[in-house]
Amino acid sequence: MALEKHPKGTEARILLTSAFGPYAQNDEYGSRALNPMELYHNQVTRVQGPFSLRMFHRSWGLMMIQSNIDAPCTLLDFPSLDRFTQEIREHDYDIAGISSIIPNVEKVRKMCELVREHRPSCTIVVGGHLANLPGVEKRIDADHIVRGEGISWFRSFLGQDPAERIEHPEIFSGFGGRTMGVNLSSKPEHTAAVLIPSVGCPLGCNFCSTSAMFGGKGKFVNFYNTGEELFRIMSRMEERMGTRSFFVMDENFLLHKKRALELLKLMQAGGKSWSLYVFSSANALRSYAIEELVGLGISWVWMGLEGEDSTYAKLNGGRTHELVRTLQSHGIRILGSSIIGLENHTPENIDAVIDHAVRHDTDFHQFMLYTPVPGTPLYEKHRNEGTLLEDFHEADTHGQYRFNYRHPAISAGQSEEFLLRAFQRDYEVNGPSTMRIARTLLQGWQRYRNHPDSRIRSRFRREGSILTYGFSSALFAMEKYFRTSNPSVARKAASLRREINREFGLKSRAASSIAGRIVLQLIRREETRLDSGWTYQPPTFVERTNWNPEKRTAGGDIRTKRRDGLGLDIPQPAEATNQ
Repeated sequence: MALEKHPKGTEARILLTSAFGPYAQNDEYGSRALNPMELYHNQVTRVQGPFSLRMFHRSWGLMMIQSNIDAPCTLLDFPSLDRFTQEIREHDYDIAGISSIIPNVEKVRKMCELVREHRPSCTIVVGGHLANLPGVEKRIDADHIVRGEGISWFRSFLGQDPAERIEHPEIFSGFGGRTMGVNLSSKPEHTAAVLIPSVGCPLGCNFCSTSAMFGGKGKFVNFYNTGEELFRIMSRMEERMGTRSFFVMDENFLLHKKRALELLKLMQAGGKSWSLYVFSSANALRSYAIEELVGLGISWVWMGLEGEDSTYAKLNGGRTHELVRTLQSHGIRILGSSIIGLENHTPENIDAVIDHAVRHDTDFHQFMLYTPVPGTPLYEKHRNEGTLLEDFHEADTHGQYRFNYRHPAISAGQSEEFLLRAFQRDYEVNGPSTMRIARTLLQGWQRYRNHPDSRIRSRFRREGSILTYGFSSALFAMEKYFRTSNPSVARKAASLRREINREFGLKSRAASSIAGRIVLQLIRREETRLDSGWTYQPPTFVERTNWNPEKRTAGGDIRTKRRDGLGLDIPQPAEATNQ
């Protein structure tokens, strides 16, 4: 059945919004202290205390939609409930689009109620992962539930051609970066731009909610089919944003080898010394020569490791320890992802499972519970078998708490314990991720700093420049911090610091002994603050396109964007606030 066009077409006034905050707290709407709005601290560095990487990411899907519709549109990102209410009271919207994850279903229900109260004629559209929740249309008062890719849906609803070329917005990948009590640089040259070539993943693992949202196994949507298209977008971002690094938000970027190698040739021809941060399966990585990966600028890889006896095809025969070591020796940082609670895991073998994961010694390590997330094949399997826990709240179904189903060998309470054990053992054995990153960067700098290809030489010198001051002082602080609590990690930090000092000489040694003491004080101050219950909250962003720039709300946080012949004028982020 064809989607009926909105009567106002591209004259309709649209509000796109994420679920309201504050986050990282337990409340009636499903927020959980255990599930903060921070990707890394939530599920990668969660037990690393003051060494945890703290960072926020914008709602990239909403930004993509806003950049590809011709109607007047406001993007309200990370609003409070009061700020959302203010927005719909003060502006006569025709369409309200709300994007959310499943744990925030109660927040979306409340937002729909407020739209009905203040703008009863407004059409409510709900998308994002929440659309995967069975029966969601009965839980919230929305006119449309959109599963999958939202650009073509909105274009069709507004009467635009859904097959028009996708305009890629200029987005910085993260903001509010912080670790060890130190704010990370927000300068454009130190921040990656977001590049979204496609959505969905053809491999379609049965537990993957993202794959399920875009059609499941074998299904994906390519926004850009060629390396030439990507090269053109990346060149524009480099020129206009001042960045030379790109966070490639593609579930398995290297799987599309023809496109990647075409991009490599254009980078070589254009002398582009870019850094790419990608998601990739192990089998896709193995299909490239290391020279191709280095030439393509692959600097960081998020890779599924799953488990020693995993049957997932993306691992293609295991040997992931060897693969990780090889990539790190070429300066490629690895974020490994392991699953706790697969069907063959038991209380008797779980320590061996965890030890297998920890031995990878990846720069970062994500641990997730094997969780039947609504909408996935794994969820359907357990629903059909009657093994889902009936009293388990959606707000707790996020893979970082406990099982929402009956595992054949592990209880829900044990699953929570085992997950934390995995994080803690990785941290105790391998130390802070910051230290591991320094080790991998140093290996890349040592191997490639004098490489005959100026593109490669330039990239590794640029990436390794932080070793002289930043990492040498951080390692000195770690050495002192862990001296009594974890002597093994302290020795690793000291050894790595001395190696960096030998490579970079007097400046590095001075940074260690002087700045290192300051960093140690900042670490202890951050630790005290976190122990007292401090949480980080993202600021609210309000951005308007195709809008009258003279209209501003009383909130004072409006950042107006406009379309012109060069594309979008991207606003500067509002100052971060803590709530």
